[in-house]
Amino acid sequence: MIFAALAMAAALAVSPASAASAAETGDTMEQPLTKFPGDAKRGREIVASRQTGLCLLCHSGPFPDAHLQGNLASNLAGTGSRWSAAQLRARIVDARSVNPDSLMPAMHKIQADAGVSRAWRGKPVLDAQQVEDVVAFLQTLREP
Repeated sequence: MIFAALAMAAALAVSPASAASAAETGDTMEQPLTKFPGDAKRGREIVASRQTGLCLLCHSGPFPDAHLQGNLASNLAGTGSRWSAAQLRARIVDARSVNPDSLMPAMHKIQADAGVSRAWRGKPVLDAQQVEDVVAFLQTLREP
């Protein structure tokens, strides 16, 4: 059973290193990171979570149940109208590949050891499926 779970996880994910290099080719990352489509409900949970995505530390948005939303980054309301799924994916994987001055940390790229706590060294913040889930959720946030 453990072998089957490991095999499934390997089939789902693209390595963070290859994902990051694809994002660095421009404003978009056309290829999804997994074979399975993102789930918007799970994506919302990741965005709103203070333990997983940590998005609301900097961003605000249409989250009436979330208090203490951030004001360092853009409001997520209307995100799906402003950017395509491919543009969102590139920004989530590594925002600095699109804008070198971005304050947003790379969410699916292995961080250099300098300044990264031991618990996170060698690991991305979000795995490939979580990135796709967040992209699916952000695509639902459309301007009226």
